[in-house]
Amino acid sequence: MPRMEGKDGDGVQAVQLALSIIEYLAKEQHAVGVTTLAQALGTTKSRIHRYLQTLVQQGYIVQPSGSDRYESGPRLVALGRAVSDNLDLVHAAADPLLELRDALGHSAVVSQMTPDGMRVLAAVPGRSPIEIGVRAGSVLTFTSSAQGKAALAFASDEFRDRVLRGKFEIFTPHTIMSPSALIAELEKVRAQGWATAANQTAIGLNTLAAPIFDSSGAVCGAVGVVDMVQFIAETPSEDQRQRTMAAARRVSRALGCPDFERPGSENNKRP
Repeated sequence: MPRMEGKDGDGVQAVQLALSIIEYLAKEQHAVGVTTLAQALGTTKSRIHRYLQTLVQQGYIVQPSGSDRYESGPRLVALGRAVSDNLDLVHAAADPLLELRDALGHSAVVSQMTPDGMRVLAAVPGRSPIEIGVRAGSVLTFTSSAQGKAALAFASDEFRDRVLRGKFEIFTPHTIMSPSALIAELEKVRAQGWATAANQTAIGLNTLAAPIFDSSGAVCGAVGVVDMVQFIAETPSEDQRQRTMAAARRVSRALGCPDFERPGSENNKRP
């Protein structure tokens, strides 16, 4: 949002008023006029109007055609939905992540699928005296991370094609560098229901990940375990694979995903 100065002041006071307007409109079930806002927030109509115009320009608020009233805009709605989705996924994954870490000893992580990559939402440190993991808020690529490949393998054709046409970031000599190699890897992931990325983001590091599906049956994220390659091999143990996929299925069910043929089974299909 642009910095607001002059009579309205700047810094904290300007931010407080802008947020107060957004919060008031978000709580209302109908469009609100300038006079009502000014009275509710204890300021002048002219000041409220200036702020409203800025918020309209940014898409947080809209003014219906032919009306002198204002209501929440598409950008605010999208922001609220994104925050809600994040909280739902973190809540659903909390217990499965802890149980996965306790069972295997590795750092456990849940990531959300975004247009730009896999955003790490939460991580539980492993039992190793050497801390190995990923930082919450980090965005992992679809081409070099196990979380990215686990999700991309079950994404729509349109989404997958967009990633394949994009830039492939190279982190190590083991990173996937071409669309053809990625396509082959995704077919493998789709068949088995899990993905790894040994030495592909950092030498000596590996992640095992399985996809998460939401209430509509669409892939929305991934659960994974992270550790050094001597503890999670390029082909993980049966126990590691089954526990990771079970954790992902548990999170999917908590999100309302209907029962479906699990990834990795014969003739597997996306729910």
